[in-house]
Amino acid sequence: MIDKTASEYKQVISTCKTLFAKKTQDYGTAWRILRLPSITDQIFIKAQRIRSIQDKGSQKVEDPIKDEFIGIVNYCLIAMVQMSLGDSKEMEMTWKELEPLYDQAVEETFSLLQNKNHDYGEA
Repeated sequence: MIDKTASEYKQVISTCKTLFAKKTQDYGTAWRILRLPSITDQIFIKAQRIRSIQDKGSQKVEDPIKDEFIGIVNYCLIAMVQMSLGDSKEMEMTWKELEPLYDQAVEETFSLLQNKNHDYGEA
């Protein structure tokens, strides 16, 4: 079960990272201007949209709900990167500079997942 969880986690993160890298190359790191409460708002908006679509059972804009979940994951990782950068005034970053920070945030969350799964017995 533990191997399955790790495998699923890595597969999901691979999808999220691919999209994040593409958006970084297309749009740069415009999100660097956002403060943590604004990032939290973006996560909330995406979660609210998911709930609304699920409650209504339909949607008018046919974006896959999966994309909203990917957005939530990436906004959470953005928040972690923002916290790690602290008061850095550097707003623009290349993907080459950003990728190790993204990977570090992913590793922190994966480590927490493994520790929680150990403590809760993969509940």
